[in-house]
Formats: sequence, C-alpha cells, structure tokens
Amino acid sequence: MATTLERAPKTAPAMREPRKYVEPEVWEREIQLLMRDYPFDEVMAERLFAAAVSYLVTAMEKWGQGLEMCCGRLVDIAVHVFILDTKNYRDFCARHFDGRFLEHIPEIEFKYDGSVERTAHIIAENGFPVDWKLWERDFAKCGPCRPGENCH
Repeated sequence: MATTLERAPKTAPAMREPRKYVEPEVWEREIQLLMRDYPFDEVMAERLFAAAVSYLVTAMEKWGQGLEMCCGRLVDIAVHVFILDTKNYRDFCARHFDGRFLEHIPEIEFKYDGSVERTAHIIAENGFPVDWKLWERDFAKCGPCRPGENCH
C-alpha cells in the first residue's frame, strides 16, 4: 500500500516572472520606448519585453554551453530597444550576469536552422513562461546571432 507521501501530487515549480529581473521604472521605460518607435499597443509591448527579458536572462544563465540561442525578428525588436537603452541594459547585465556584459554580435546572414524554436524551448525549460505565439511566428525563419558565439 502506498503511503500518503507517495500519493501526494507533485506540484510544478513556480514560473519565473520576467518583471522581477528589471526595475519597475526601467520596465515602464522600455514599454514606452517600444510604443514610441513601433506600432505596438501597451499589451503587445508588454508581451514582447517580457519575452526579451526571459530570453536575455536565459542566455546569460546558459552562457558557455554552446546552445547558440537566438530569438526571432519579432522578439528581437524588444531586445534591441533594451540594448540601445545602454545604461539600463548595462546595469541589467551587471546585476544578472556577475558584472559581465552580454554582447550583441549580429550575423550578416540569417540562419534558418530551427534555433528560434530551440531557444523558446530552452527558455521554457529555464522556468520562464513562453508566449508561444510570439515565438512561433519566427520558428521557420531565422536567428541573427553569430554561430558559436555566446551573445545575443
């Protein structure tokens, strides 16, 4: 006969919240920049920035594993908006990457190798919620990060 402990349902680990990795005023600033520069409403800007933060944190935590992570063009918009806000991006990297800086080294040619889909699954396995519609849009398209690099 099984004991009570053996019959207890296993609970899934809590999902990681992208907002916890960015100061509230910086989060709001990035949303405003996305809405200023692109035809996104606040809901879409929030979705994209959450995806970008989940991607960047995962890329930092998976550094050196040779995973060749990359996001598709849609999520990449939010990543670029953050990177171009250099002080806030540098502070984010310093806080979550042991003082190091996650570089942006784009490749000239896009690759069509399934890396966007693999990256979405890596992010999910790393405990972040994945807005699959944002990622699936670019599954068959490309990843712009240089092969073999630990970068975005």
